[in-house]
Amino acid sequence: MAKIINGAPLPNIPWQDRPAGCDDVVWRYDANPIIPRNPAKGCARVFNSAVVPWGDEYIGVFRADHTVVTPALHVGHSKDGINWEIDPTPIDWRDENGEPFASTYYYDPRVTWLEDAYYIVWCTDDHGPVLGLGKTNDFKSFTRLPNTTLPFNRNGVPFPRKVNGKYLMLNRPSDDGHTPFGNIWLSESPDLVYWGKHKLVMARGTDLWWESTKIGAGNVPIETDEGWLVFYHGVVNTCNGFVYSFGAVLLDLEDPSKVLYRGKEYLITPEKDYETTGFVPNVCFPCATLVDADTGRIAIYYGAADTYVALAFTTVDDVVKYLKENHQ
Repeated sequence: MAKIINGAPLPNIPWQDRPAGCDDVVWRYDANPIIPRNPAKGCARVFNSAVVPWGDEYIGVFRADHTVVTPALHVGHSKDGINWEIDPTPIDWRDENGEPFASTYYYDPRVTWLEDAYYIVWCTDDHGPVLGLGKTNDFKSFTRLPNTTLPFNRNGVPFPRKVNGKYLMLNRPSDDGHTPFGNIWLSESPDLVYWGKHKLVMARGTDLWWESTKIGAGNVPIETDEGWLVFYHGVVNTCNGFVYSFGAVLLDLEDPSKVLYRGKEYLITPEKDYETTGFVPNVCFPCATLVDADTGRIAIYYGAADTYVALAFTTVDDVVKYLKENHQ
């Protein structure tokens, strides 16, 4: 059986057993979506967000598209990881000197504990989309650090520890528009300031239509004894626009630019009303996972139709078994 490395017990992980008669690798929470429209004053839609344990409860950084459509980052609180309260006021970013640091937009955050603080990576504006970096210890005060990339880049996903003495981040070079292309790259840094030695991890699956247009990393990688487990979105361009599904991949523990097993098929594709209908139809976009190291249970948070937050479940063992038996 696959096992979690360097994980912690999470006995109160959000969880729902696999439905009777279901043989899917990943199954949806039957009360989705867990965050509806207009969840806080001024926030029209919350989606594509990041969640972490916080004592016996949960906290997160959430993408909130305001009623003027501009996206910002807000803190959210939950006792059970399912029912959330979204702070109505956006995060007040301060630079390393304590001065206000503002940007035009902030979206699709990922959050992980890394050595001494919770680090946040998100897409922001600096003459085009770039990957911003910040940190917090209490989710009340937030320090803005230097950008990690030049324009244009999206889908920044930090690793939860150094590998061979270097900080690592998955990312997707892009363009200034809606990016009708895209592959996943790995970048490294000695200090979280200077990033380089970029390596291609995997390219869009041109032979697999569900991910033939572009791909992008989702959750902070989960360290298992079989490799780094990452859920990623894949996009196909249809006659009616993009369709976002998500699958999974295992990366080598010592060199995560090496793919060990990459699933042939999507694990979740837009099927439910809250996934097919919304501000941007036909989107399932994974951004965060919670993991219980004792049981191997995984709760997957994903954005649905760029309108809602939804929840799905699986186990490390189920996904690793699937990848070994159904890889490209």
